[in-house]
Amino acid sequence: MSSISANPQVESAVRRRIMQPPAGASERLFQLALMGGIAVALIFLVTLLIQVAVRGVPGLSLSFLTDLPSSDPAKAGVGPALVGTLWMLAGVTLIAFPLGVATAVYLEEYAGDTRLTRLIRTNIQNLAGVPSIVYGLLGLAFFVRFLGAFTGGRSIIAGALTLSLLVLPVIVIASVEALRAVPKSMRDASFGLGATRWETTRRQVLPAALPGILTGVILSLSRAIGETAPLITIGALTFVNFFPSSPTDSFTVLPIQAFNWISQPQSEFHDISASAIVVLLVLLLSMNTIAILLRRRFEKRW
Repeated sequence: MSSISANPQVESAVRRRIMQPPAGASERLFQLALMGGIAVALIFLVTLLIQVAVRGVPGLSLSFLTDLPSSDPAKAGVGPALVGTLWMLAGVTLIAFPLGVATAVYLEEYAGDTRLTRLIRTNIQNLAGVPSIVYGLLGLAFFVRFLGAFTGGRSIIAGALTLSLLVLPVIVIASVEALRAVPKSMRDASFGLGATRWETTRRQVLPAALPGILTGVILSLSRAIGETAPLITIGALTFVNFFPSSPTDSFTVLPIQAFNWISQPQSEFHDISASAIVVLLVLLLSMNTIAILLRRRFEKRW
């Protein structure tokens, strides 16, 4: 007993183990049900990925990535859809990233704990759970019809603005949590050396919170490029036989192109639809890998 008392960590672990009540039958049943649900979901996911890979990987080629869609499955490609997806990704990044981070910095570093700021925080959290089709209806009414003279109507910029509204609450929430994780002592030390609030935020707080912010932003962008319902609502085309070159051009994206092909009766279109899904999955996995690498790099640097 004396050896246990000499080690506070061991003593604390023994106390928790003794005082912790044994798991009841209902708790064990809930755990088994939870693990079973996760196992079933993983089985379906792995099965789906294997089927998509088996049907889609053989159809991948450089010409498939650069060719235009065609009524002949052997000549069809995802060139315009891939370019439209990259346009959409760039637009959402330029709009949602600075706006979301700036909002999080204001709410966490500058705004006080008032009734108004609490209301804003609550509404941002609620907006993160709004179905994506609602943002599509908002984009159709505001960006396509009301601001159509400036956005070009059913254009890339209208789609980017709509998806930016979709992911903006998630970026704000992730950035706020990353800023909260920075120790208060770091801010106090900077203030004690005479730095202003903006200098403290720019030189101390933001660099320390950057890994979490970048992770949240990239994961939000991954969600944006996989969305279909908002873009269909604002009028994204299902068939585009040209490469979009301007933010005011009409467009399509990879999820819509894959949906268009899978709706065709010919099995050959189903195969190239699987190939388009593989391209989209590779793009998503690449973005997630970039998020992990950036997080580790900035954590080591800090």
